[in-house]
Amino acid sequence: MQLALFIIFAVLCVLGALNLLLQRSPINSALSLVVVMLSLAVIYWTLGAEFLAAAQVIVYSGAIMVLFTFVIMLLNAGEEVKTRGSKVAYIVGIPGVLCVASLLSYTFVHERSTLGYADLGGRLNNGVSNMTEISKVLFTDLLLPFEVTSILILVAILGAVVLARKDN
Repeated sequence: MQLALFIIFAVLCVLGALNLLLQRSPINSALSLVVVMLSLAVIYWTLGAEFLAAAQVIVYSGAIMVLFTFVIMLLNAGEEVKTRGSKVAYIVGIPGVLCVASLLSYTFVHERSTLGYADLGGRLNNGVSNMTEISKVLFTDLLLPFEVTSILILVAILGAVVLARKDN
């Protein structure tokens, strides 16, 4: 079942990347990039890298895409065109979403019942998950670089706000 999810989301990732290149509107391209990032997160999850999948969703699909969308809106890269949507998107999109949602639901229910809870979610042989081990290392051994990185990001955000401010 995980192979089926991998193949489906790999195809979705490639189609999203092609759609990203073929779109004329920068906002639609950014939304296609979100599809690519979320597809990559599911691919990471199917490969057993749960932390990387969560980081992909939080950092790239969340924060970076909000930043891209903000920059596109700030630059006013194109004139807004109101459309009712593509008929192809309705014809392919709605059944596609239903199929993927049902496949994901079946996978979650089936995997939990056949493998047991201890084997699901990247559990190691001793019953400790990947997330637990990574968080221990991140917040004990690497706490100082983690905090320095967060301060550097805060300084970069403040610098961007100062540079983007309009003087009257």
